[in-house]
Amino acid sequence: MTKIKPSATISLVPEASSGPFIFAGDLQASCAEAAGLGFEAVEIFPASADSLQVKELAAVLESNNLKLAAVGTGAGLLLRQLHLCSEDPNIRTESKRFIADMIERASDFHAAVIIGSMQGRIEPGMERATAIGYLREALDDLGDKAAKNDVLLLIEPINRYETNVLNRLEQGVELIQSLSTNNVKLLADLFHMNIEERSICDALQQAADYVGHIHFVDSNRRAAGYGHIDFAAIAQTLQKINYDGYVSAEALPHPNPRSAAEQTLSTFRKYFSAS
Repeated sequence: MTKIKPSATISLVPEASSGPFIFAGDLQASCAEAAGLGFEAVEIFPASADSLQVKELAAVLESNNLKLAAVGTGAGLLLRQLHLCSEDPNIRTESKRFIADMIERASDFHAAVIIGSMQGRIEPGMERATAIGYLREALDDLGDKAAKNDVLLLIEPINRYETNVLNRLEQGVELIQSLSTNNVKLLADLFHMNIEERSICDALQQAADYVGHIHFVDSNRRAAGYGHIDFAAIAQTLQKINYDGYVSAEALPHPNPRSAAEQTLSTFRKYFSAS
């Protein structure tokens, strides 16, 4: 059986308080609770690379026997309106710099860096080919930088209500196959997939060679088991494709963070035989 590891999400951005994060605000307290419940890692959503203090984060992770699974970059869009498909070359340049700084910070922990909302949108009047070209150029540059820093770069297909760039795994695969770098993989988010994919399991199997991270969440963006996704089938598929990465709970803290965390782990243990 492949080793699949549970991770909890932590937001350190007050402006993202309504977002799908199990824990928020206090890094030390969040890590302590995650570790106490049985998570093996955390995925962090910071305001910027500078807001992540390496020594502090390393000490917190070590004291709680946790790994850093991944770092999100979505605050670049949320706080600064940065994205990689902008018509404005200055915004594209600043967007790449924001992500590049995150790659350097993540390198201290060999954690993946996620490009989700920062892929942006195809702006009115812009040809899709132009937007994809901008994204391709950015991913080639950032993928190479990530490789030099021993960091995996992840691109996340997101549902149509949030972006019109990459919505399905097959679109992500097509883009990755067109890159010159070989250091970009897919983040497969089960919530987005439930909206966009005809079959979550089929999509995962077809993109098997490109899946590098999973957002483990239910159909309603609540913790796994609080919606209608068939997690038995998901678990079987991930074992079939020999996925051995993290399944990270990017879920709403409903009805409260601890309950959402416990529900996530209950579902994880039920289907992945974790102890």
